[in-house]
Amino acid sequence: MTPVAAAKRFAAETPIGRKRRARKMARVLTETHPDAHCELDFTNPLELAVATILSAQTTDVRVNQVTPALFKQYQTAADYAGADRAALETLLKPTGFFRAKTDSLIKLGQALIEKHGGVLPATLAELVALPGIGRKTANVILGNAFGVPGITVDTHFRRLTNRFGWVSEEDPVKIEFLVADLIEKRDWTMLSHRVIFHGRRVCHARKPACGACTLASMCPSYGTGPTEAAAAAKLLKGPRARELAVAAGVDPDLVPAAAVAAPDVP
Repeated sequence: MTPVAAAKRFAAETPIGRKRRARKMARVLTETHPDAHCELDFTNPLELAVATILSAQTTDVRVNQVTPALFKQYQTAADYAGADRAALETLLKPTGFFRAKTDSLIKLGQALIEKHGGVLPATLAELVALPGIGRKTANVILGNAFGVPGITVDTHFRRLTNRFGWVSEEDPVKIEFLVADLIEKRDWTMLSHRVIFHGRRVCHARKPACGACTLASMCPSYGTGPTEAAAAAKLLKGPRARELAVAAGVDPDLVPAAAVAAPDVP
């Protein structure tokens, strides 16, 4: 399929056709990224809430470097509520915007003590009312700590759902509701992870690996990046880069060793 053919094929797509295609693409993403998961380290809902707040404007890798010492010292909402600001700022400094993040964590601890008996609530409405927690963060917490399906619209998810032709929208909340109408609720949380993994490893912002993508035949944006296998394979990233090539019907030897060794990027 050529880029022109792809554009023509999906130009007259009906809403029902888009839903069917979205669900098929979601199934292929399940097969493509069996290792997709939440990349923030946590052992309980409060830890995930804190880690997600800290992940703003930095990488999950950096957050995971900071949280072991943080979680050892601050284990409860009361610990954050009564934290020494200077000491907490010192711990959070490597994550960037550490003063604002310190303020959010102290206020989060105080709000949990005052309104929820020190326990993180498990509903969207209650979570978004807490300091430092917006809708995206709340969905991360709900889906990964409480098992409540949620769609996390980060930069990768916004970019890819537009490229996939699932939405034509930049507002995260509108994207969340539009995708929720396309994909079965039970799949929301894992879909978010799989789309994010695909965005990091295959469908890059500047030059997606169109010619080495398992979704190529279903994507109206096919041709945004190189469609020739050799060129596309060089763009695959991450520990499973060669497996991704095989899944797309591309010779894995075309994937350079450096791409396999490269860590996932935010």
